[in-house]
Amino acid sequence: MTAAGPVGHDDIDALIMRLRLGTEASELHGSLCGYMAGGGSLRGSSVLAALQLDGEATDPSVADEALLQQLARQCEAELADPELGFEPLLPADDRPLAERAEAMVDWCRGFLGGFGLAGTAAHAQLSEEAQEILRDLGTVAASSFDFGNEAEDEDALIEVQEFVRVAAMLLHTECTAHDPSASGTVH
Repeated sequence: MTAAGPVGHDDIDALIMRLRLGTEASELHGSLCGYMAGGGSLRGSSVLAALQLDGEATDPSVADEALLQQLARQCEAELADPELGFEPLLPADDRPLAERAEAMVDWCRGFLGGFGLAGTAAHAQLSEEAQEILRDLGTVAASSFDFGNEAEDEDALIEVQEFVRVAAMLLHTECTAHDPSASGTVH
């Protein structure tokens, strides 16, 4: 990772190992995205405190805190991207299908947890479409997979990933529209 480059899956995986957080990289990214999409604010709070994550290691180093803040800024910018450039942080496409599918489940599980932690008044005002999206994300988060035809399975994962990508942006847009103070909360 370069100082100005985006935080990647491997960067977060290494951070989790250093801090012994007991979560997966995709789940951590999902939690942070869910927290922000739900209108959560990081003002005056560290990423780990906001997400209620405690590692077995001692306090994060300055570099680790900086990486978490960079990831938070990246999530916020991507969720609000008018070009719809947001992507869930998952293992690379060259990783085994089963690993990527499990990471998608982890990401959705994290997203729903983070969304719930945000706990804003905007949640009470969610549209029927947004409530249905949350239910669908819950279905993905509770999934287990049976793999058969690799090409069909790959296509199915791509479809789920596209749904999740758009769902996160829609929820972010709806929650931040109800709570204007939720925008630009990462410092």
